[in-house]
Amino acid sequence: MSSLQSTFIGFSAILMWSLLALLTVASGEVPPFQLAAMTFAIGGAIGAVWVTWSGSWGALRQSPRAWALGVGGLFGYHALYFISLRLAPPAEAGLVNYLWPLLIVLFSGLLPGEKLRWYSVAGALIGFAGTAILFVGKGLAPTAGASTGYAAAFMAAFVWAGYSVLSRRLASVPTAAVAGFCLVTAALAALCHLMLETTVWPQGLEEWEAVIALGVGPVGAAFYAWDIGVKRGDIRLLGVASYAAPVLSTLFLVLAGFADARITLLLSALLIAGGGLLAAQDMLRRK
Repeated sequence: MSSLQSTFIGFSAILMWSLLALLTVASGEVPPFQLAAMTFAIGGAIGAVWVTWSGSWGALRQSPRAWALGVGGLFGYHALYFISLRLAPPAEAGLVNYLWPLLIVLFSGLLPGEKLRWYSVAGALIGFAGTAILFVGKGLAPTAGASTGYAAAFMAAFVWAGYSVLSRRLASVPTAAVAGFCLVTAALAALCHLMLETTVWPQGLEEWEAVIALGVGPVGAAFYAWDIGVKRGDIRLLGVASYAAPVLSTLFLVLAGFADARITLLLSALLIAGGGLLAAQDMLRRK
């Protein structure tokens, strides 16, 4: 599989993550950790079917370091993100959390054989500016006492960026191992749910369909696609392109009638597209 093909597979994860907000809203009042447990269980089950069909159960025999990175990345990020949304205003927490694409670009310069280009950093900064405009358009209202939530969002950004970049250092770990990471993450999320939340099941067919769609796509196939992208594709370009997720997410919410269209959506899209084109100079030159 070429670097270009792997990069486009990584792009598909970004597209799937752009449906996360819409499907989460459609899933009803299911508590966050319960929703994570249900959806990661579905995503892990899909991976288990793939592993069984391909006869690659040996892929789960990985070093403790690989398991620590896989489970720590998936569960650690989502746990911190959920905590940030509970303790800080969602718009502000989301904006702080979306430092992770910029951090991926910066951290990628530390990888063997990788060189940090000025246009990759500039593209990431432009993308972050576009994301900031999007969140400001939603209305920022910082509140006192939310510092713990902001800290959790900041840590979540570092966890996901670290997981994505360090995954490239473990490129020998097959993507099939992600199935095991998802199942362990589901178990940990279920444990947190039992300790911290009251169980609320989806109401009606539509909410169940939304939960299943989350498990199949944004919390399922997306992690397998992202694993391929960050291990074998252009990780810097994927980092910048990730800023498209909140724009597409907002667009889907508008189209579904869950949010109002704003001029900030267009401005944000233009900045993020421009940042992505700037960061894609290497790929465009090769083409």
